[in-house]
Amino acid sequence: MTTTLICDCNQTMPLEPKTLGAALAEPLPLHSTLCRREAPAFQRAIRSGDDVVVACTQERRLFTELAAQTEGAVSPIRFVNIRETGGWSRDAKNASPKIAALLAAAHLPEPDPVPTVSYASQGRLLIVGPLDEAEKAAALVADTLQVSIFSTGPGARGGSQERRWPVMAGRIDGLRGWLGAFSLRWTRDNPIDLDLCTRCNACLSACPEQAIGLDYQIDLAKCGTHRDCEQACSVAGAIRFDRASEALDAEFDLVLDLGAGALIDWHAPPQGYFHLPGGLAQAEGLATLLRLRELVGEFEKPKFFDYKQKLCAHSRNEVVGCNACVEVCSAHAISSDKERQRIVVDPQLCVGCGACTTVCPTGALGYTYPRTTDQGRRLRTLVSTYLAAGGRDAALLLHGEEGGQALIEALGRGARLESGRRDGLNGVPAHVLPVALRHAASTGIDLWLGAIAFGAAQVAVLVTGEEAPPYVDALRQQMAVAQALLHGLGYTGTHFHLIEAATPAALDAALAGLRATRQRVPATAARFAVAAEKRGTLEMTLDHLMAQAPAATAAEPLAVPLPAGSPFGAIAVNRDSCTLCLACVSACPAGALQDNPNAPQLRFIEKNCVQCGLCQTTCPEDAIALVPRLLVAPERKQPVVLNEAKPWACIRCSKPFGTQKAIEAMLGKLAGHAMFQGEALERLKMCSDCRVIDLYSAQNEMKITQL
Repeated sequence: MTTTLICDCNQTMPLEPKTLGAALAEPLPLHSTLCRREAPAFQRAIRSGDDVVVACTQERRLFTELAAQTEGAVSPIRFVNIRETGGWSRDAKNASPKIAALLAAAHLPEPDPVPTVSYASQGRLLIVGPLDEAEKAAALVADTLQVSIFSTGPGARGGSQERRWPVMAGRIDGLRGWLGAFSLRWTRDNPIDLDLCTRCNACLSACPEQAIGLDYQIDLAKCGTHRDCEQACSVAGAIRFDRASEALDAEFDLVLDLGAGALIDWHAPPQGYFHLPGGLAQAEGLATLLRLRELVGEFEKPKFFDYKQKLCAHSRNEVVGCNACVEVCSAHAISSDKERQRIVVDPQLCVGCGACTTVCPTGALGYTYPRTTDQGRRLRTLVSTYLAAGGRDAALLLHGEEGGQALIEALGRGARLESGRRDGLNGVPAHVLPVALRHAASTGIDLWLGAIAFGAAQVAVLVTGEEAPPYVDALRQQMAVAQALLHGLGYTGTHFHLIEAATPAALDAALAGLRATRQRVPATAARFAVAAEKRGTLEMTLDHLMAQAPAATAAEPLAVPLPAGSPFGAIAVNRDSCTLCLACVSACPAGALQDNPNAPQLRFIEKNCVQCGLCQTTCPEDAIALVPRLLVAPERKQPVVLNEAKPWACIRCSKPFGTQKAIEAMLGKLAGHAMFQGEALERLKMCSDCRVIDLYSAQNEMKITQL
């Protein structure tokens, strides 16, 4: 059982509790001050033991604190926003089906827990940058963190006279790692050893070229040959021009990079690395220092992915096929291990964007936070409840839970305010159902096409500029494939939209534009459950879409052309070039290419093909070309013969082996070789058994027993 509590403070939303209650099959009283005067109703609900859904996110903190203070409160509590997402809109009077759908989705149980990834930080902070800025930052965190400084120059003011923290300098050769496990490699190549330097400033006074700054390093481009500084430092011995360069390394838990160029220049840098190119004067400077102070101790995050190597189409026999996940990852968490026929995902670097799972054609990489089955159930619940409540032309708006969520809430608030109305803001339309994701790139064509099969008319993905450019490109490419597929099946309209908006006004205009076309969808909505594996979901979805496809006829098969990069398709084999060596069969990771144990044949099951290109890359004769398409015919799931040849018969026993074309090609290539002349060439025409017999029975051959 689930108890739903809805509240309309000051009657700002045209809610219809009877209509909503009927859609959810539960009585649904309407509250007006649930967080204040009517709080006892909330307390009674959370004592019941039933799940409680509170349709208010504004007072989440207050409700959570009240629950902690309520004796006997045992109910799990979930919160859902129905105000900015629907109630505050020019279209609010028609939003009851959408609000019912949002409440129904909130009724779903929480996803199962996922494995976690651990970090441990002792607070060893490395600050890299100009010495004056680095010391300024160090002074603000040194009471909490163990600070070391890597100086890249004196800065505007140079270092302080008092040396309060260890200082290093030289040439940085590399920085890698993550929270609790950063490794810095550098070369100490300056005549001044900062570990020995006492900052007495004698060298600065002695240097006629002013080649030594207040970072206590010598600018060798300015330095002459007199070596007065070395003589001035004879007591401390910190300056030696004959000192050899030394490669060093050190370990740190946190890194604050104040340099103009980032040492780790990734769109999604590792946990524990912070870059402030403008120093502490940046707007994010104070927030970054506060964040650094908190990063001491042990931390956990979800393990965002599952990897099934047996499904992976990355490589076979050290030949790379699909490389989509490696290329799209902005966190540099995925690397190729083609020798072991796999990719390697570093869970410490993974930030959970899910783009790798979106572009993976086989489902070898699966998203776990939440899992695809849970996400699919949520989409199906949203669409089915919306349609059952009388809604039409459902459009799912998939958005990130940070920038996307904030933008949608800003749009709802703007539509409510008088200033927003003057600006023409309409709010989220009644047929648009917002769906929060951890990251906008974490869903792909399996869920998008599944949503259309469930009855949605459109799926829009909102990107706000915080996403890495490769993610946006990947989403655009995947949408092109999905849209081409639906158009080819006869479903007219524009079903998929990539909305790029950074302001409420831009989002408002894009959402209004969703009604520009009318979409054709399957006449009957699908009811299947989304499978754990991507290809399983795609097959169920395609079966449903093809069964009701307006363009499909029983008279002849329909082949829908798809863009390059599609996870569906066939291959074209040049029979004149193909020798049936079957290297492609051993390379195919999906079982799409098969041999025939009883005859020299190359067979193909199109349903299994993921268009990874391994067969094309492996083929020694360049006889294979990829054909991205969707075949709407029973033959798609059946083996078809792409090439076959007459078998070669052994010239000694007549047993068939190999193909006539392959043996003739081999004979032609080896006929001029000194090792294959006369009887040796004839043995190539024999099966393996006869070849051995002939070799041992020949009188003119030297045998190993005679050596």
